[in-house]
Amino acid sequence: MEEGRGAARAVSRGGRATVSLLAIAVLTLAGCSAKRPAKPQAAAGAVTGVASWYGPGFHGKATTSGEIYDQEAMTAAHPTWPLGTRVRVTNLDNGRQTTVRINDRGPFVGGRAIDLSRAAARKLDMLGPGTCRVRLEPLVSPGTSLEVRFAVQVAAFDDESDARSFRRRLVARDDPKPGVYVVTADSPRGTVWRVRVGPFRERRDAEGAARDLSDDGGRPVVVEESVAAGGI
Repeated sequence: MEEGRGAARAVSRGGRATVSLLAIAVLTLAGCSAKRPAKPQAAAGAVTGVASWYGPGFHGKATTSGEIYDQEAMTAAHPTWPLGTRVRVTNLDNGRQTTVRINDRGPFVGGRAIDLSRAAARKLDMLGPGTCRVRLEPLVSPGTSLEVRFAVQVAAFDDESDARSFRRRLVARDDPKPGVYVVTADSPRGTVWRVRVGPFRERRDAEGAARDLSDDGGRPVVVEESVAAGGI
């Protein structure tokens, strides 16, 4: 968003410019505000649609992102927006708002735009009705957009040292890899450390890596991640 600029200038009889006290104050305030971190704002592409919610039947099961679904966390499923995207959701029937993080894919019912967690549905006062009309606004830092990337999750551990040790063993192998890294996520049983290979720009590349890794007897899973546009 373009900010207004400019300050009034008075010119003395001698031809030299002098700045008014008001202009000085304006410039000083502008300088102070420029130092504050920019707040996340709605990205282009806000949409309206119907929201539903999902809960007990999925609680404790893996989501598309690899996280364990917690119905009391502020998360949601969306068909296409990058995993990790934060979304402001407004119930158009009563004006209530909440913010969720996309960590799953869905809903898979025609005409629905988003599947909210039980906690998010409670915030919007839609538990009873089950659905409501909503406005969805993806939130990103100013000048930033998110893109989908893919990774292969090869293992998950309750202990961080076990995850780091497994990663080192995987890195030490001779076959080349794009990268091996550890990510953390909260689950109903506590923090989980996940070892992943990637990221990849294309799903087919991640699926190829998953096939190679499955030759070792493991059960690698392709997951989606979101990164700043232009990153890998």
